[in-house]
Amino acid sequence: MAGSLDEGDLLRQVGDVEGIIIRANGKVSRNLMEAAPRLKVVARHGVGVEAIDRTAATELGITVVNTPEANVESVAEQCLGMMIDLAKRLRLADRAIRAGDWEARYRLIGNELLDKTLGLVGFGRIGRRLAAMCRHGMSMRILYHDVVAYREAEAELRAERVELGQLLPEADFVSVHTPLVPETRGLIGEAELRSMKPSAFLINTARGQVVDQAALVRALQEGWIAGAGLDVYDPEPLSADSPLVQMDNVVLSPHMAAHTDEALLRMAMVVSDVLAVIEGRRPENPVT
Repeated sequence: MAGSLDEGDLLRQVGDVEGIIIRANGKVSRNLMEAAPRLKVVARHGVGVEAIDRTAATELGITVVNTPEANVESVAEQCLGMMIDLAKRLRLADRAIRAGDWEARYRLIGNELLDKTLGLVGFGRIGRRLAAMCRHGMSMRILYHDVVAYREAEAELRAERVELGQLLPEADFVSVHTPLVPETRGLIGEAELRSMKPSAFLINTARGQVVDQAALVRALQEGWIAGAGLDVYDPEPLSADSPLVQMDNVVLSPHMAAHTDEALLRMAMVVSDVLAVIEGRRPENPVT
């Protein structure tokens, strides 16, 4: 196990390694790969592989693997939990009753999720699982924006693929599920936030850099949208003096949506693919 994430320290430790496994804060650069002449595989304990130089890995003949299915349920449940918390104002109600404020029951009037519209920015595994929960559980209308069309899911969930410019003003809840790539960095900015309903909520459990955080702060302060549920930030960790920390219309968690006993165990099974590559076998989840 690496004692430090500093690249200088890591460069001194990888000379004989055949496999590297990283978690959320790990990074594998070209320099690190080139310092490990025996390296055969780099594995992500999780899904996102933006911290791995995949171009360098391809050029050096190094396989990259991850665990694409491991955290689907946990993250989708976190999104749904944040949606319910925001709509029902549960966190504020809990705070009020702990302070002896029973009369808060007359002020903290929430909303149902039934028959509302869920807009998914990215319709991969987690987005589709959240859509299924919301469609089958609360009869929500499902809109999604993605570069890929998911016809089977459209039929099963009555989901409609639309442009982002249509999704944002129609959705009551917008949940971000796109990977961080150059095309999605800052995808949700001031113009996009202003186009949302004043009654709408934004949920982001994907990557903080997909949303312009400064614009989001303004949107929440000035009432462009009703609130937000955030598990990811730009940068991380979220500063204790961030305006987000002081807002009553925001639910925050420390990049932990995938941190359930079940998901962590499934992610740990990435070691099976590491061993497969080292032993000359085909891994189950190579990153394409």
